[in-house]
Amino acid sequence: MAKVQRILNLEVVAGKAQPAPPLWPMLWANWVNIGQFTKEFNEKTQELMQKFWGFDVKVKCKLIVYVDRTFDLEIWTPVTSNLILRKIKEKKGSWEPNKNRLAWKLTRADLEEIYELKKNDLNANDVEAGIKIIAGTARNMGVEVEM
Repeated sequence: MAKVQRILNLEVVAGKAQPAPPLWPMLWANWVNIGQFTKEFNEKTQELMQKFWGFDVKVKCKLIVYVDRTFDLEIWTPVTSNLILRKIKEKKGSWEPNKNRLAWKLTRADLEEIYELKKNDLNANDVEAGIKIIAGTARNMGVEVEM
């Protein structure tokens, strides 16, 4: 196996990677075949794009670039803040979450639903800890949480 040159952590909209900024300069600077990356990423995230139809969901991925210009791509779950925005049907969170709260509340059931999607990527020992992590993200976005 070839030697690892660089590891990139990216957030890209599922099924919509394209050889254009902001993705293109980063991939080009690291000698990644942009066409091959976009094709592979879009194929691997096609199912997620269909699942969240009508909503652009950002997906985290880990791109391991090797010295011989090959790469491995690991797709993770959607970004937590993106799942929260989808749940409350908003485009963005509050810029001042302590002063200007959004007019939405997330219930325990909502938090559990998001947890089920994110549980493999969260740094939590149990369901309660995972739900607290997601609730903290929601509060930082200006969304009220009912536990």
